[in-house]
Amino acid sequence: MNFLNNFKIINNEIENYSKKIHLIVVTKNQTFEKINQIISLGHKHFGENKVQEAKAKWHEFLKNNNDVKLHFLGKLQSNKIKGIGEIFEFIHSLDNIEHVKLLSIEENRTQKKLKYFIQVNLANEIQKSGVKEENLNDLLLYCKKVNLNVVGLMCIPPVSGDPSILFERLQRLSSDYSLKDLSMGMSNDYNYAISYGATYVRIGSAIFNKD
Repeated sequence: MNFLNNFKIINNEIENYSKKIHLIVVTKNQTFEKINQIISLGHKHFGENKVQEAKAKWHEFLKNNNDVKLHFLGKLQSNKIKGIGEIFEFIHSLDNIEHVKLLSIEENRTQKKLKYFIQVNLANEIQKSGVKEENLNDLLLYCKKVNLNVVGLMCIPPVSGDPSILFERLQRLSSDYSLKDLSMGMSNDYNYAISYGATYVRIGSAIFNKD
């Protein structure tokens, strides 16, 4: 049960820093048996990276437990957007206008509003998703035009280097656009992210893979 102890330590650490910070427990590749033990402790926010895996694990549970909020953290794919709102409440990886169009159609079809973070590729890494900083304004304007509820920005820093530089930049961008939430910080760098105003941190391996 080490994962439960890990969860309690990290959750308490975050709550002691601020009650306004939400810990998203990243549950990709984890069994629902483990997940349910964390739910039983009263935790509400969980994250998945793949739509099909999430549907298989969460669909039945969420039918009768709408207080638990599921966050989509993976790369959006056009052919997986239809039905994404059936289980997810938050999308953290919005980064292009074509997906905005498809999500707007999906919201109109289901009459369900989701909450969105725009992923910004601040380091311009070719292998990573995210809108370039210079294109962020146009994307935000289009989201507003079609009435998508963008609540904040998200980033994933490079594996090497000081993440604080990018966290500070994302915090500044968020302030410039008057967005209230920041999705940044994972298992290795969430303490840095919190110090730069993160309101959602995404932690998986520090909970499930740490002895």
